[in-house]
Amino acid sequence: MKIGVLMGGISSEREISLKTGEEMVANLNKDKYEVFPIILNSKEDVIEKVREIDFALLALHGKFGEDGTIQSILQTLNIPYSGCGSLSSAICMDKDITKKVLKAENIRTANWIIVKSTEDLAEENIKELNYPLVVKPNNGGSSVATNIVFSLEEMARSVEEALKYDSEVMIEEYIKGDEITCPILNGQMLPVLAIKPKSSFFDYTSKYADGGADEFIIELKEELHKEVEAMALKCWKALKCSVYARVDMIVKEGVPYILEVNTLPGMTRNSLLPKSAAGVNISFSKLLDLIIEYSLKENRV
Repeated sequence: MKIGVLMGGISSEREISLKTGEEMVANLNKDKYEVFPIILNSKEDVIEKVREIDFALLALHGKFGEDGTIQSILQTLNIPYSGCGSLSSAICMDKDITKKVLKAENIRTANWIIVKSTEDLAEENIKELNYPLVVKPNNGGSSVATNIVFSLEEMARSVEEALKYDSEVMIEEYIKGDEITCPILNGQMLPVLAIKPKSSFFDYTSKYADGGADEFIIELKEELHKEVEAMALKCWKALKCSVYARVDMIVKEGVPYILEVNTLPGMTRNSLLPKSAAGVNISFSKLLDLIIEYSLKENRV
C-alpha cells in the first residue's frame, strides 16, 4: 500500500505539522507500506501530489489541514485518509461551534463569547464574563496567540494579536485547575494524561519544547475517572468523531470542564497521544497501523 504522509500546509502550525510528519514517516512499518513524504506548500499542491497514493496519512494541523478542507478534497479524489471526517473536522476546528454543540448536549464547558474586532469589547456581554479570561483565535491551535488577561486593556491587546491569525476571536472564562487530556482511539478512551506546564498554562512552548511540561499517565479517583470518561465519549459522539481524537479538559475542585477537542492531535515525540498509547503497550508504529486500519474501515470513498 502506498501511504502518503501529508505534512506542512499553510497554517500557523506548519512547523509542528512538519515535525509530526517526519515522526510518522520514521515510525511507519516499511515492510508493510511504501511511504511517501508529501510536503504541501499551497492548496493547489494537493491534487498533483496525492495522485499516486492509496492512502493519505494526515500530519496536518490548523486551517486547510484540520478544518475539513483537505478531507473534502481527498473524498472527492476517492483517496481514503486518516482520522475524523470532513464534517467533524470542520465542527471541532471552530471552537465556537464546538462549544455550542457541547452546551446543547449539556456537556460542561466554560462561558465564552466571540468578537470580530476590538470595537466588540464595548458590548454588554463582555461584562458578564469574570476575569481572568483566555483570549485565542477561534479557529487556531497549538495555543498560538493564546493569552490569559486580567483587564480590558490586556484583552484589547490580545484580541488584536489573535486577529492576526483569524477573523474571529474567542474570549473565554479562565478555569484554574488541573489540566488533563483524554485520547480516544476507535471509540475507546486510552489512559488519561495529566499536564503540568512549566509556564502559567499549556502554551506553545510547553507543548513542543523539550521539558516544557511534565506529562504523565494519571490514575484519577474512581468517580472522577468515570465522569471524565463519560464526558470524553459524549463529546466524541456529539461531535461525530471517528478513528482518533483527543479531548482536553480542566478539572477544578473535582469538577471537569471541556476545553476543546482535537481531531488531528500532534504526533511528535513530545505529543500526548503516543504517550497515552504507550501506557497500554501500543508502540508508535502499532498506533499508526491502527489509525490506518480504523480509517480504512470508515469507507468514506
